[in-house]
Amino acid sequence: MEPKNFLFVSLDGLISDTAWQVVKEGHNVKYYIDDVAEKEIGDGFVPKTNNWREEVDWADTIIFDDVLGQGTIAQELRLKGKFVVGGTPYTDRLEDDRAFGQEELKKVGIPIIPYQDFSSFDEAIQFVQANPCKYAIKPSGEAQNFKRLLFVGEEEDGLDVIQMLSAYKKLYADRIKVFQLQRRVIGVEVAVGAFFNGKEFVYPINVNFENKKLFPGNIGPSTGEMGTSMFWSDPNKMFNITLKKLEPKLALEGYVGYIDLNCIVNNNGIYPLEFTARFGYPTISIQQEGLITPISELLYELPRGNMPVSYTHLTLPTNREV
Repeated sequence: MEPKNFLFVSLDGLISDTAWQVVKEGHNVKYYIDDVAEKEIGDGFVPKTNNWREEVDWADTIIFDDVLGQGTIAQELRLKGKFVVGGTPYTDRLEDDRAFGQEELKKVGIPIIPYQDFSSFDEAIQFVQANPCKYAIKPSGEAQNFKRLLFVGEEEDGLDVIQMLSAYKKLYADRIKVFQLQRRVIGVEVAVGAFFNGKEFVYPINVNFENKKLFPGNIGPSTGEMGTSMFWSDPNKMFNITLKKLEPKLALEGYVGYIDLNCIVNNNGIYPLEFTARFGYPTISIQQEGLITPISELLYELPRGNMPVSYTHLTLPTNREV
């Protein structure tokens, strides 16, 4: 592919590795990071800009790396005829508003785990006391980016969850405005995701496993993510009964990018937990190593409605493994 112009717009530098890879593949790149404290990320590796809006006409492709309002900007540029990799207000909400994401899954007939939304820690404590069980505490909105705030209860009477809610009330009441208590389901945590080109999913799909605990053997405090393992696959049962059902809505939205659905799988079924309606980190960096297609070509072709993804030369697991 001839050298193209790529503009990366980031809230806090998450997509630096991908921007650098595009530079190494011989393209022209300009990179903007919004967070003042993170602006030095990528210095010396990726050319920067202090005003990304001044570079919109220069860019052949514009890439947004997060939710939290970036989908609104991406959609505005897309409607002006720009080729944009990024979300929409709807897809941002799938991730930012956990309850909304769960209800959208329910609308298309996907079973969900019982949950309750709260904006008051006292009300949540009273709920657990009245309905003792194992729960997961999941902040919504911007607070969910602080992965250490996710807590998964272990006690049947919910006392550990009550204790954590009391601690959050003292320490994080100004940060956690809305949160969700979700009934804990025991099983294997696995995510399925795929790239979307504005019209349909691009195959192969990706199946990945996040390792969340600090130490080997799945022990220690939850870090959000210590690492991820993955493989590529043809569309399988897990994909077809979850993400595939959202394809018409994503096409209606004109979504362009990667979307991932984290699930718990056990002998009773597949239960979605949460969306990642953007590139995952470090997921996208690992994916770069597993594709024959250069990441620059993928980012260029996706918003143009094309399907550039191809398998790695490595032997792939069969669908029977999921």
